[in-house]
Amino acid sequence: MGDSQKILWKRPAHPDSYIPPNSFLSSLRKNPNFRPYTYWHVVALSLPATQQLATIFIFLAVFRQLNEGTLDPLFLVGATSVASVLGYSIWVAQTWLGGGYATLTLAHCGKHLRSSILIFLSLLVLSPVLKTLSAATSSDSIYALSAGLFFLNALLGDYRLGKVAPQLQESLISVLSMNAAIASSVVLASRLQQDVAVFALILFSVQVFALSPMLRRRFQHTSHLRFRITSTMVLTSAALFLSAFSFPRSISLLFFMTFAAITFVAPGALIWAQKFKNEIRGPWDVAVPKVN
Repeated sequence: MGDSQKILWKRPAHPDSYIPPNSFLSSLRKNPNFRPYTYWHVVALSLPATQQLATIFIFLAVFRQLNEGTLDPLFLVGATSVASVLGYSIWVAQTWLGGGYATLTLAHCGKHLRSSILIFLSLLVLSPVLKTLSAATSSDSIYALSAGLFFLNALLGDYRLGKVAPQLQESLISVLSMNAAIASSVVLASRLQQDVAVFALILFSVQVFALSPMLRRRFQHTSHLRFRITSTMVLTSAALFLSAFSFPRSISLLFFMTFAAITFVAPGALIWAQKFKNEIRGPWDVAVPKVN
């Protein structure tokens, strides 16, 4: 049999899928687009996920203390309000230092203030209604639903670290993840006995699941790795500290093991699995068009 010729006007001696034996292995390529990761680089990429889990654990610890009466709801409202004002001031300063004078004027600040007051008053008025939202539902069902919603929040979280266009930075904050966390907060708040406790918990959930992620994401896209490390250490330490006073020792140990697994064990497993990657490319692959 003669050599294979790719011409249309002559009957070929071989099928269309024929590849000459001497060129088969010479054209074979293994892992052509593979870029090996380093361990600490993967650890740095996992920090946003650790922050998300730490935020959930902090909220659960606050709920436990409100439910047991060891935390004053008015103190939580005051601390949340002060933290919100401080966080907004940092956000405004960072925007101005970044040259965003046209996108953040006094009119915009006034609009943000009116929206904040409206949300504050709406939650205050709706607190008695939210307290009776699940009065006919057992606590076991409420806790199971809350766990599922928090799992959805962690699963759909926005953990990107790359650059995002300024006009899309605030709109692409994983709305489904935030809604799942707020919904879980509402069903947990319905287990509390006081209206002011319900209001305090939901106000706290709005800050930790809606407002603080926006501020953290702004700094993660514009700041150095040190900010991600510092914020992760602060949130993780706060979660472990609050859980030590809110849950049994076994639960606190479970939180610590979860943080360690997500931050250190999972990246190590990924690095270990890299050696098993075996992507084979050759002339049999479908051609990929390159558009200039």
